[in-house]
Amino acid sequence: MNNIIVLPMIVPIITAILLVFLRDFIKLQRLISLLTMVFVIGITVLLLGLVQIEGIMKLDFSGWLPPYGILFVADSFALILVLTASVITAICLIYAFTSIGERHERMFFYPFVLFLIAGVNGSFLTGDIFNLFVCFEVTLLASYVLVALGGGKIQLRESLKYVLINVVASWMFLVALAFLYGTVKTLNMAHIAQRVTELGQDPVLTTVAILFLLVFALKAGLLLFFWLPGSYSVPPTAVQALFAALLTKVGVYALFRTFTLMFPMNQEVTHQIIGVMAGLTIIAGCMGALAGKDVRTIATYNIIIAIGFILIGLATGTETGFAGAIYYLVHDMLAKALLFLLIGTMVYLTGEIIVKRMSGLIRNYPLFGWIYFIVMCALAGIPPLSGFIGKVLIGQGAIEGGNFVLLALGFASSVIVLYSLLRILLASFFGESTISEDHQKPIPKLSMTAFSLLALCIISLGIGAEAVSPFVEDAAKTLADPNIYIEAVLGNEE
Repeated sequence: MNNIIVLPMIVPIITAILLVFLRDFIKLQRLISLLTMVFVIGITVLLLGLVQIEGIMKLDFSGWLPPYGILFVADSFALILVLTASVITAICLIYAFTSIGERHERMFFYPFVLFLIAGVNGSFLTGDIFNLFVCFEVTLLASYVLVALGGGKIQLRESLKYVLINVVASWMFLVALAFLYGTVKTLNMAHIAQRVTELGQDPVLTTVAILFLLVFALKAGLLLFFWLPGSYSVPPTAVQALFAALLTKVGVYALFRTFTLMFPMNQEVTHQIIGVMAGLTIIAGCMGALAGKDVRTIATYNIIIAIGFILIGLATGTETGFAGAIYYLVHDMLAKALLFLLIGTMVYLTGEIIVKRMSGLIRNYPLFGWIYFIVMCALAGIPPLSGFIGKVLIGQGAIEGGNFVLLALGFASSVIVLYSLLRILLASFFGESTISEDHQKPIPKLSMTAFSLLALCIISLGIGAEAVSPFVEDAAKTLADPNIYIEAVLGNEE
């Protein structure tokens, strides 16, 4: 049964290779890609249920037992994120069917989306730090193509910046891996944690930990986010939504894994740095959201605010803070995907990106307007929607950890998020319509289906929090007590 752990990564890769040979069969590509994601969702739900019954599951490739072989590890934290990422990818594919255009579909759009989700899922499931680097690169290679899809001048300019930044980050990652292996002589995450505990986290290992912090901060957009606004605003809308929901979250996941499992000691150094970076990220994100004049810039800086807020949960070092961060991470992935789909559709309907030049959309598209209102309330943390519980738990964890400055910054950012998104609502949806009856464009039914499915997920995550809580609590418990993960992976095999 443990063999199915690898399926959320392997199945999309195999399907993507198949779709390369079906370039001219667009409808078949659509069907196969969507069925692939439905299959991955089903497998992940099954794995989540098994983990709750049997505990953490692992798969040792080729029979090489830890710490010598490469392995995949399925715990609640990884599987929650795999499930969320797969659901979002499936919904974004539904949106793309009527919005991406046949020209882009013939440019291997569907294979590269599947390569992207394969890399993301592999990053969540791997138990080997070098394999994490490999999965990062799979994700990045797919994203390089998707960010430049269509070959527009602006896209090519931003893609060059995006590639350059990530090449530098990957080089830093390799340097950090070399120093780490030279010190602890292993790349298995659980074994690294065990060796660090045995050796003690001396200044060399603390320096390595800080180097990993810089690498993952760059990938997550934690303070080092200067590359993000441009890169996330130029691809097609469906790609923007995928990027907003998934790419920075892989970096966030890596930060949690690194500083709860591999380097849990010297928290007064590493966690304090993370806390400072989270606070500065929130401040910078709020300034960008307030200053932004176009809808895409405002939405992008809301991603940055959320990254800082989620990492307050890590900086607290408490189980409650971890649980809040997991809740909010899942919520933010869903909500940001929906926000970027809505923003992209607003641009399509009006032909404008400046907030003040849009007006009266709710007169022509009332359901569309109400869905935007729902995601705005969710991102601001208004109960009973999905953002509320995560904010409360992160706040409680900050109080337990004595992080009162971060607590104040986090909850002040909620007001800024509400204000920035309310600006779009009031300016773009109300007032006299700028769209005449002759120029009114219909919103495709599949696009409305995608909006409705994501809105339903956001509402369900808030109202049905009690059903989700056992999985989140189990994930937070594993993060708070790394021995659970270490024992499940190594057992008596070392």
